[in-house]
Amino acid sequence: MYIAMNRFKVATGSEGDFETVWRSRDSSLPEVPGFVEFRLLRGKVNDEEGYTLYSSHTVWKSEADFQHWTKSESFRAAHRNAGDHKAIYKGPPVFEGFNVVDGI
Repeated sequence: MYIAMNRFKVATGSEGDFETVWRSRDSSLPEVPGFVEFRLLRGKVNDEEGYTLYSSHTVWKSEADFQHWTKSESFRAAHRNAGDHKAIYKGPPVFEGFNVVDGI
């Protein structure tokens, strides 16, 4: 199993817009070979720096499945308009990938 996560710092007051973008996106992930699960996670508000932390969290059967998706037309289509909403972010997303070592 492989977990791919992107962390987003969303400008305070833009949380609703950010969540709407995610809910209305055209996703074909369920049809992608190796895809297992997706979650959008809302974290803590950082009042001092003016953002709410979010993470997109996908689970894949293998890192190879994830890498294959990132080179696909499905990936390009899913991210085609990503730059249209720059104003709601406090910086670029930060990617983190993990191979599962143990779990229940």
